[in-house]
Amino acid sequence: MSEIEIGRGKRGRRAYSFDDVAVVPSRRTRDPEEVSVSWQIDAYHFELPVMAAPMDSVMSPASAIALGQLGGLPVLDLEGLWTRYESPEPLLAEIASLDPANATARMRELYDKPIRPDLIELRLKEIRGSGCTVAGALSPQRTQEHWRTVVDAGVDLFVIRGTTVSAEHVSGRAEPLNLKRFIYELDVPVIVGGVATYTAALHLMRTGAAGVLVGFGGGAAHTTRRTLGIHAPLASAVADIAAARRDYMDETGGRYVHVIADGGLGTSGDVVKAVACGADAVMLGAALARSTEAPGRGFHWGSEAHHHDLPRGERVEVGTVGTLEQILTGPGQSADGSTNMVGALRRAMATTGYSDLKEFQRVEVVVAPYQRS
Repeated sequence: MSEIEIGRGKRGRRAYSFDDVAVVPSRRTRDPEEVSVSWQIDAYHFELPVMAAPMDSVMSPASAIALGQLGGLPVLDLEGLWTRYESPEPLLAEIASLDPANATARMRELYDKPIRPDLIELRLKEIRGSGCTVAGALSPQRTQEHWRTVVDAGVDLFVIRGTTVSAEHVSGRAEPLNLKRFIYELDVPVIVGGVATYTAALHLMRTGAAGVLVGFGGGAAHTTRRTLGIHAPLASAVADIAAARRDYMDETGGRYVHVIADGGLGTSGDVVKAVACGADAVMLGAALARSTEAPGRGFHWGSEAHHHDLPRGERVEVGTVGTLEQILTGPGQSADGSTNMVGALRRAMATTGYSDLKEFQRVEVVVAPYQRS
């Protein structure tokens, strides 16, 4: 890999975001109706290669059910307002109406209430009652405390999601979560992340994870790059971790770990490029927060926005562009890539001649840093 000299004492590898790359047409085209965008992880099949980000502005039990019925995989934040309050709707409305100067302080107060195990069970059972695949997310810090409640509630897929998740967390204060032992003892598939480098991803794959979330601080509601100076351009990160998946398959004799791009996927073109770089599916946050069903009411935020010590996110206004169905499968309402995102993926695959997602991962990609639209 080529490196750039930053100064006499420091060199850095050039990395690319989705804005820096473009997909190249091939010699063959197909009818979009003959293209498959379905995705399967473990025993669970989905018509759309889309996971919803576990964020209160994106997923409520009702919007989770709506997404599941459309063919995506909803993931509920089990540390959010829905597991702290019996009736969080008025609080969600309040957050949407807060003055920006007071938003962080008030959100800290609202999220300071303890998580209730009975509400974790209630919310997951509500989603299960709809017949949808049930997925819930905890941070690595809360997993030890609440995982038993989550599993007993009948979750199908368990998501451990943080700003960054490693298989080798070092702590002198408390025993860290042993991911390898935890996943081995669990009876449900586990998806973990975020992760942004080849080596870190390979270590996570060796824990037995069914999938890894790729991304660090790139979402619309994150300020990680400004506050911590850490950022991973997603095109390079996805490609690096797809290489880790390939090498892990060779290492294990064929065990496949799904790569899921997470963060900074604001348009349908970003989704197309994520798959082209090697992703099996995408996790959408702000894109789905723009739906009429989203509990954020046109606003979007994550857990980083109300962190007690160092906020690394903020509540941002993303607006509303259509229903979940219009955002994912159309019909498109505008030409800016915010609606019919899966339809755009299907058309891009047809235009370049590929019939399914695994094939499309082999499409030619060029570096085109001048393209910003």
